[in-house]
Amino acid sequence: MNFTEQVSVLIMGNLQSIILVITVLILLALIVFININIKLSRLNKKYSAMMRGTDGGNLESLLMKQSTQIAQAVDQVSKMDIECKKLSAISKNCVQKVGLVRFNAFEDVGSDLSFALAILDGQNNGLVISSIYGRSESRIYAKPVENGQSSYHLTDEEKAALNKAQEKTIS
Repeated sequence: MNFTEQVSVLIMGNLQSIILVITVLILLALIVFININIKLSRLNKKYSAMMRGTDGGNLESLLMKQSTQIAQAVDQVSKMDIECKKLSAISKNCVQKVGLVRFNAFEDVGSDLSFALAILDGQNNGLVISSIYGRSESRIYAKPVENGQSSYHLTDEEKAALNKAQEKTIS
């Protein structure tokens, strides 16, 4: 018996096993093919979503456009930050805190018609205005305030108005 006859006999004797092995290999190949197709489908969906709205342009021009827009946005934010710092510095010198105390200066005058008003900026500089109301006359006084203190004598009501104003915090 020559070699080809021996191979033929071997194949014919194990034909069921060989067909079973080939069938298993074909099924494995089919599973791998299906898996690759699923991954390719997902990749195509992602690609289509990424390229949507590009009007046929290439990805490089899209990225360049986005890069330019990002640079412009960063520049605008920097300018806004500078303006914000300027406004913050200016606002420290603006009226930020107000304290008001109403009181009755005289027993013969009804109601709390007199008042002390403290007006301060962010650094507790400003003034205290007092109005003393009487039946026959009314007087108004103004006293400067620096760093939360006045160089003039303050009445109890003026001190209370100043304390009310200083208690307010601006963030």
